[in-house]
Amino acid sequence: MTKKLLFVTTLLLVLAFAAVAADVNGKWVYEQAGRGANGTPTKVTLTLKAEGGKLMGNSSRPGRDGAAVDTPITEGTVSGDNIAFKTSQDMGGNTMVTSYTGTVSGDEIKLKIIRPGRGGGDPVPTEVVAKRATT
Repeated sequence: MTKKLLFVTTLLLVLAFAAVAADVNGKWVYEQAGRGANGTPTKVTLTLKAEGGKLMGNSSRPGRDGAAVDTPITEGTVSGDNIAFKTSQDMGGNTMVTSYTGTVSGDEIKLKIIRPGRGGGDPVPTEVVAKRATT
């Protein structure tokens, strides 16, 4: 009897947690400030998929020639309404890793993005709000 009660309680807790966890699946869009914060903003699209506590997907933005630059997400996690992941790009032989942490609230994700500083300088934090894409 005790084992059955424990099993049912555990199952209910797991289901309750799943019901409260944020739905991050889909496309999310935010604008990244242009160079020096004065340039034309760039539209960035995140395509996210959560499976359990793992977050997968990619980040896509237009490149210099207008073609999309897709960057896979690595080390992605989901815990309740909180997400975290990294992306990396090769920039002239140097790997630049950008870290993202965020909180999902309905159709918005408040993201804190940490990019490496130029020339090995201090990391550059940015805060943006990504909105769920409707198309």
